[in-house]
Amino acid sequence: MTYANVQVPFVDFSFQHGPIQAELDAALQSVVQRGDFVLGQAVSDFEASFAAACGTGYGVGVGCGTDAIALGLQACGIGPGDEVLIPANTFVATLIGVMRTGATPVLVDCDRATALIDLEAAARAVTPNTRAIVPVHLYGQMVSPRSLLDFAQAHKVLIFEDAAQAHLAEREGYRAGSIGIAAAFSFYPSKNLGAFGDGGMVVTQDASVAQTLRSLRNYGAPRKYYHTDYGTNSRLDTLQAAVLQVKLPHLHSWNQSRNQAAQHYDQLLAPLQDYGIVPMRNDSGPGHVYHLYVLKVDAACSLDRAAIQTGLEQLGILTGIHYPLPCHLQPAFQKLGYHPGDFPSAEALCEQIVSLPMYPGLEFGQIQLVVDSLKALLTANAPAVIPA
Repeated sequence: MTYANVQVPFVDFSFQHGPIQAELDAALQSVVQRGDFVLGQAVSDFEASFAAACGTGYGVGVGCGTDAIALGLQACGIGPGDEVLIPANTFVATLIGVMRTGATPVLVDCDRATALIDLEAAARAVTPNTRAIVPVHLYGQMVSPRSLLDFAQAHKVLIFEDAAQAHLAEREGYRAGSIGIAAAFSFYPSKNLGAFGDGGMVVTQDASVAQTLRSLRNYGAPRKYYHTDYGTNSRLDTLQAAVLQVKLPHLHSWNQSRNQAAQHYDQLLAPLQDYGIVPMRNDSGPGHVYHLYVLKVDAACSLDRAAIQTGLEQLGILTGIHYPLPCHLQPAFQKLGYHPGDFPSAEALCEQIVSLPMYPGLEFGQIQLVVDSLKALLTANAPAVIPA
């Protein structure tokens, strides 16, 4: 398929970037003129702005979201001998981040209706070596903050949030990044707040965690040529920080646009739920920021997922799968000792889920076209069972 044939892309940046192009150009030119390309003024400005937006005291920019998890956990004191609870159905960056600290990742299953970590399953996985839990605020919806805080108190563990898909998400009076000791964010271009390349940040209320992070991201040096930690080179690029600082004031309205688009999807898809098309449940209302709009193609559906994706693509509608294989079944992580069947909910979801187009500025007519096209595919396959 050529781009000219696409009627509804999976992601479209034009709504975001077009109106602020002059501001973006000016911000980038300002960095060029100052020449402070590494840990420049735009980085510290954006760190302060984003931390404040999350309701935390400190932000430390790093090279990517994976580094935010790895270095953030390390700054919180997580390392060899510690066990860290994570969900099995997350992007592998969560798992890789834990493994890079030397800690042992302990995977647990998820809730099939929301795809979020199952805290009851997590409780069963706690051992005397469990030091932390990394809840993933998946698809733009937060794990229940109250439940997380109760869990952490009951089991004496740290909460380190993976908020890579949940910029400014809210639930139960909390904002993503403000629940635990620290939280990791990604600014990959397609995120709700995306850079023009890779980037990440850790936000925290703990000054000592922030101080350690600033050292770890910069070769373990709290000041130039004085190395107190075994660090690395992972610094948020000044040009990327300048882009993000321009975009941040627009993030709330962009998130509202995503949530409104999701409400349209929910309404239009409702007649198809009895026929195997079931959107993931929103337990957060307007606090869900819908990085992705994900539905399940369950056993009652007259078409399988592959046929639906192919059919929609032929009609010019692009979709995705987030994610097609759970972490414990990825070839690179077989050494962890998990097997098929260990996490049945995560495994079932990976066979069923499909992500529909979702981005700020997605128009009602485009959403209508997606749903009408899906309905037409199902009607053609089983004309007697699809409602008019």
